Amino acid sequence: MADTQQVDPKAERKAARLAQQIGSFAKAHGGAEGQVAYLGDRGARIALVGEDGTWGNLVAPTTTIAQQALAKAGITVHEDFDGEFAAKVKTGSYEWKRMAGIQLGG
Repeated sequence: MADTQQVDPKAERKAARLAQQIGSFAKAHGGAEGQVAYLGDRGARIALVGEDGTWGNLVAPTTTIAQQALAKAGITVHEDFDGEFAAKVKTGSYEWKRMAGIQLGG
């Protein structure tokens, strides 16, 4: 029997490009871990945390593409951004000042 599942070439290219970006981030930061968060109609956020504590985000058009990209990049994927995973994020004075400003209405 023939495989009847359709492969969207545009989605495959997008997943490959995201995987390349994820791989570059991981290489630059001694490895990385990630998590996918649904953003509604905007797609999905890929949160990345490097082994050195550096963090970043990418946006994929769908959660499926985000998950495919992470699988292609070969990094650890977490279900939630909490606990031990969140503790790996290192923030600097800019982030702390920005978070305080938001809380204080600034």
